[in-house]
Amino acid sequence: MKPSALLLFALVAVSNALAEARSAAAANVVSADVVVYGATPGGFCAAIAAAREGASVILLEPTDHIGGMITGGLSHCDSNQMARSTVMGLFHEWHVRVVKDYTDRGLKAPYDPRVKDQSRWTYEPHVAMRVTKAMLDEAGVTVLTRRYLESVNISDRRITGLATKDGTFAADVFVDGTYEGDLMAAAGVEWTIGREGREEFGESLAGKRYPKPKMKIDGFDNVGNLLPLVTTKEAGADQAGDNNIMTYSFRLCLTRDADNRVPLPEPEEYDPSEFEVLRRAFAAGFDNIRMDIYPIPGGKFDGNNSIHGQFSIGLVGGGTEWHSADEAQRKEIWEAHKEYTLALLHFLKTDPTVPDKIRSRYAGLGFCKDEFASYDHFPPALYVRESRRMRGRYVISQADILQSPEKEDPIAVSSFPIDSHDCQRVAVEGGGVINEGTIYPVRNKETGIGFVYHVPYRSIQPKRAQCENLLVPVALSCTHVGISSLRIEGAWMVIGQGAGVAAAMAAEQDVAVQDVDYANLRERLIRQKQVLELPVN
Repeated sequence: MKPSALLLFALVAVSNALAEARSAAAANVVSADVVVYGATPGGFCAAIAAAREGASVILLEPTDHIGGMITGGLSHCDSNQMARSTVMGLFHEWHVRVVKDYTDRGLKAPYDPRVKDQSRWTYEPHVAMRVTKAMLDEAGVTVLTRRYLESVNISDRRITGLATKDGTFAADVFVDGTYEGDLMAAAGVEWTIGREGREEFGESLAGKRYPKPKMKIDGFDNVGNLLPLVTTKEAGADQAGDNNIMTYSFRLCLTRDADNRVPLPEPEEYDPSEFEVLRRAFAAGFDNIRMDIYPIPGGKFDGNNSIHGQFSIGLVGGGTEWHSADEAQRKEIWEAHKEYTLALLHFLKTDPTVPDKIRSRYAGLGFCKDEFASYDHFPPALYVRESRRMRGRYVISQADILQSPEKEDPIAVSSFPIDSHDCQRVAVEGGGVINEGTIYPVRNKETGIGFVYHVPYRSIQPKRAQCENLLVPVALSCTHVGISSLRIEGAWMVIGQGAGVAAAMAAEQDVAVQDVDYANLRERLIRQKQVLELPVN
């Protein structure tokens, strides 16, 4: 055979091989009208809402846990601080079904979701999971776990494919349901992290915050290094923003019931010196070191980081790199939070410097045998209160909550107080340690709940020049002050529902998400029992 013929033969063979590879790759792509990445409350509500509008929906979750915090230990519903009559749709239905789960088993209803007062709504994690899975299944949503995002294909301002560790997925419209905005970031959509300065959006609550008293203790060791659990000696200018975010923690499901109690495991590498700053605080008379404990059904408790505590189960500064971490690094950060949580509880129960009244409070607590069994009874979900935030078509800021609540394109009504946990713990040169970043709940003094305001459709849309088939209902477009109010599961559920309906419409009509007809969207949201009117004062 002549050299030219050999070359031609080789080229044909290579071409055929490439065609076969492309065909095989295409065959491995799973398609749907709508793909939701992230099975948080905002994500799974988006998936259910889109499916109920007739769209085929795939819900992808990078971990093996469905439901985010609402099934992961957050069992005291924060809607008692909201205008409950405005938080309806899938949020209301979910709670009706939670209560029905109890009454169908002959148990007392833990609360009445039809009564929109400020009473406490509480439930057990395994009940929350059962209800969530049932709603997804009934809606016909395909749920796939352990699908960690690896890359995104973009063409002409549209996501064409989402590659995970286990499969590639295509859709007409995508929804980023993650707490972290992972899909948004991978798609090249503009985002921010941390806190704005006061001037950027004219927010009086922005910048640095010092509402807690300074502890009159030394934050440095005997050679001048910061003590463990103290994050900085340079907090930054009061007016300025920074990359700090509010603390992460777990929501622990605990009990004192001996028949259902599992002893709290001792931390793997307990080092009592890690808590020297707490010893100094106790010695100086600062005993506001605590975990908030809420009673829930089944003789259990929901343990939460205390926004008022000088020290609590939140690892201040521990989540700063979470948003940019890869899968392995997030596992390390997650483990660091777990170890801190177990070590702190061990310290509070056993260290001789801890006052008796505090030691006795934690002595009888353990995990629950009937919760999170496949995770050794430790909650699987880290409470990511804040991460990336999109810079989309509209940025929700303090003014939108307190001064100008009404919008022309609402997809949901929100009303949780503006409320931020600590962002830094500062050692003051010359003496003292002070927590920085807390915004104690800013609420309506007449009603006792947060201020009521619209969440506009524009706030979950990227700018058109960046992406035309993506909606972001959880890491939505807002400031740090804004997310301090929006960062609640009930709000994310109704915003997610709005995103799901809009995504189904965009897929059905083959239009950009920015071109969805709002009047039609509003009509469909109301049909799905969403409330879009602000209450009359």
